[in-house]
Amino acid sequence: MSLFLLDAILRAFGIRGHIPGHDDFPGGPDKSSFAENSRGLMRMLVFVAAIVAALSLVVWAAVWLAIKAL
Repeated sequence: MSLFLLDAILRAFGIRGHIPGHDDFPGGPDKSSFAENSRGLMRMLVFVAAIVAALSLVVWAAVWLAIKAL
């Protein structure tokens, strides 16, 4: 997508000839397997962090209520 934007900007300013035509652009950058695997790992990390935060709030509320009840 960014190559098409660059092509449009260069055409607007009349600088043309160094950029290939629309059919000559590559399909896009190849993603590495690490990038695809890290997305799932990051999603799992977010879920674990949210669960730990929720459980810590529950424990804090239980302790706070226990202290207030005394």
